[in-house]
Amino acid sequence: MRRSSPRTARLRTADLHLGERLLAAVAAFAVAAVPTALLLVLIEANWPPLHRLDAGAAHRLHTTVRDHPAALSVLRTLSNGVWDPLTMRLLVAAAVAWLLWRRAWRLAVWAAATVTASGLIGWAVKAAVARARPALPDPVAHAPGFSFPSGHAMTAATCCTVLLLVFSPVLRPPWRRAARGLAVLSVLGVGFTRVALGVHWASDVLGGWLLGLALVAATAWAFEGWRRETGRPVPPPLAEGLEPELAPHGPARPEG
Repeated sequence: MRRSSPRTARLRTADLHLGERLLAAVAAFAVAAVPTALLLVLIEANWPPLHRLDAGAAHRLHTTVRDHPAALSVLRTLSNGVWDPLTMRLLVAAAVAWLLWRRAWRLAVWAAATVTASGLIGWAVKAAVARARPALPDPVAHAPGFSFPSGHAMTAATCCTVLLLVFSPVLRPPWRRAARGLAVLSVLGVGFTRVALGVHWASDVLGGWLLGLALVAATAWAFEGWRRETGRPVPPPLAEGLEPELAPHGPARPEG
């Protein structure tokens, strides 16, 4: 019977610990989501400054959009098509397929697990908070379910960050900067469209951003812990991604 090499044994042990770390990341996410919890407390307490911000933004943007049909059409296309959660998740699914083709199994699992957890957590928080959506005169759009947090905003923050952490190693610096700019534009843009269409309060969007970024930070921490345990370098993730071996000059099979 062939004995496994020390490196293979270390990888198997680290794989088991990766699962444990992903579970621990859920606990870390709870801590990282403290700003969202504080925001929720202010919402439930009807804190006057936040209430004025929500109401003012909703009414001003709604009135502007209602009076400009062309702008309304663009916002609907962006919100319900380009930046729709399904579109974002399909982009991540394509990235997962590419990672499987590159045999980066663990990074594929990380990306899929993070985006799946985002959807489940967003749904659970919506059900627990049960915040009503804005009720505006002459509404220009409708959305089902509860309001907090914005699912569009949370999905955009999660998926765009995941895509950046996956593809940063394969992009040249100019394209990497362009990708970051596009990600920021998408995250901010989807939040703007949801408020302008009158289907979310501004604080719903902020809560979605905070939850999405907190989740990615927590699961990325778990993945980096796996790399340390297997003796792999852990570069700055926003600069070189979570798996720098995916770079064109790196090995074709980044995980051995």
